[in-house]
Amino acid sequence: MKKIRFMDTSFRDGFQSVIGARVITADFLPAVKAAVEAGFTHMEVGGGARFQSPFFYCGENAFDSMDAIRAAVGPDVNLQTLARGVNVVGLSSQSSDIIDLHAKMFKKHGMTTIRNFDALNDIRNISYSGTCIHNAGLHHQTTITMMGLPPNMNTEAHSPKFYCSILKDILESGMPFDSLCFKDASGTCPPAIIRETVKRCREMLDAAGRKDCPIEMHTHDTADMSVQCYMAAIEGGAEIIDLSMQPMSGGTGQPDILTMWHAFKGTEYTLDIDPEKILKVEEVFKQCMAKYMMPPEAKTTNPLITLCPLPGGALTANTQMMRDNNCMDKFPEVVAAMREVVEKGGFGTSVTPVSQFYFQQAFSNVMQGPWKKITPGYGKMVLGYFGKTPAEPDPEVVKLAAEQLKMEPTTEDPRALNDKNPKLGRAHAEQVLRENGLEVTDENVMIIATCDEAVDPKGLKFLKGARPMGCRFVDDQKKETPANTNKESKMNNSPASYTVVVNGTAYKVDVLPGVAGAAPAVTAAPVAAAPAKGTEVTAPMPGTVLSIKVEVGQAVKRGDDLIMIEAMKMEQAIKAPADGTVAAINVAQGDTVTSGQVVAII
Repeated sequence: MKKIRFMDTSFRDGFQSVIGARVITADFLPAVKAAVEAGFTHMEVGGGARFQSPFFYCGENAFDSMDAIRAAVGPDVNLQTLARGVNVVGLSSQSSDIIDLHAKMFKKHGMTTIRNFDALNDIRNISYSGTCIHNAGLHHQTTITMMGLPPNMNTEAHSPKFYCSILKDILESGMPFDSLCFKDASGTCPPAIIRETVKRCREMLDAAGRKDCPIEMHTHDTADMSVQCYMAAIEGGAEIIDLSMQPMSGGTGQPDILTMWHAFKGTEYTLDIDPEKILKVEEVFKQCMAKYMMPPEAKTTNPLITLCPLPGGALTANTQMMRDNNCMDKFPEVVAAMREVVEKGGFGTSVTPVSQFYFQQAFSNVMQGPWKKITPGYGKMVLGYFGKTPAEPDPEVVKLAAEQLKMEPTTEDPRALNDKNPKLGRAHAEQVLRENGLEVTDENVMIIATCDEAVDPKGLKFLKGARPMGCRFVDDQKKETPANTNKESKMNNSPASYTVVVNGTAYKVDVLPGVAGAAPAVTAAPVAAAPAKGTEVTAPMPGTVLSIKVEVGQAVKRGDDLIMIEAMKMEQAIKAPADGTVAAINVAQGDTVTSGQVVAII
């Protein structure tokens, strides 16, 4: 019998794919310890969305989380994390010094292996980061990203020939690596393509003197093909597969360990596990996660994904945000719109950050009209700022992106561009820390560099004491109402702001948390009297108000920014439709707005 090794993904990709990575470390540590007692030796526990989400939604420091997990498992377990090449742990690409710092910090905080990938399969985006991972003393797992193509799409991308050409680039680059992973984040690559790709790449590695290099296969069960895909990969020569446990297995996550063990019965392969021990670990894990809400779409098969590749991690993260913005009814339309977005975008693999760019553009096409608005991430991608796409993007879309973003197409190395940007890098992060009276440490530099956006610096807010709680709990879902509320504030008893219109007058109402035995304090102040006449300014899509850029009575020009909203990790400026004077602002910071809602009067 040939023993197939596996990595348990429950505590990283399982979390990201099923509940958007929103889970508090202390809640699942008992399951981590139980897994080690059951004989688990290889677990994925950090990186990817499990770096940003602790700061954004869980009120905890990701470095503390990694330290706690290492302490729980002891010194010998292989703890693996996920890095997005030049993007490391965020949606934005980084400068050389931050890429190098990322590897050093993850080594310092107990990690053993880093899986390093690029959604565009541009070797420039993983060669430097891979070298940094190797130099930090970590096991570097270089990665080729895969997906299945929607029908009737004419491209040579995402074929065995294409994937073998990427491995050829990796080998010729001289980049050091210890293992190779094929990562299909959407679970859409057909088994036949997986088998042929792995077989040919195994032959290439052997011919290059790399018989010692194991091949690992990663896929998702969203389209209900994962077991068949793993069998195909193993037949092609893969030695390691990614599996998960209930309640994070199946659906948008990886197949269950016990499911794969059962599938091997009667074959020449085995996982060499004790199924009774796995059952016990899963019972502990289910108890740990009992209070968390499991989105129904995360636990079901979705054949639509084979036509519109959407990764498990992006699917549930975005459906949770759509619930926040009261537009979940648009989800089927957005997924369907991804087909055109993938094709016109140049066939980058649908995995973070590109999957997020695809979803944001599809969301915009549904909410604002096809190609009326080019979203920043998607636009920069087709213009070349994230690297070279597998195929040339649609020239009309490139033209629209250049016009709307006011950026010229580029073929320059993204890392070289980032190194020239004064708003990126260690020096800028240190300046932000000093200006805010915060300690300049490697960890804090990493947090500022990877968790701050121009309009909403979440990393800085965290370091200054904000502890937002955006986890989805079963009890909260039972109590939740569809009112226009600040859900984040409701969950953690933080101050909440509302806008209430009474007899034509808009009031900003602040509700401050009460102390034991005392009721919450409520203050109200008029925002502005609703004018009888004026130009209504409406929200182009649902979202949350990040900031208000103008005041009542202020003169504005057509095109000036009035209000910034955030939807689907995307910031959008609501602009003045005409010259005039701001007569009313009908929303407050933190409000959730719906598409078409009147937010101001000019």
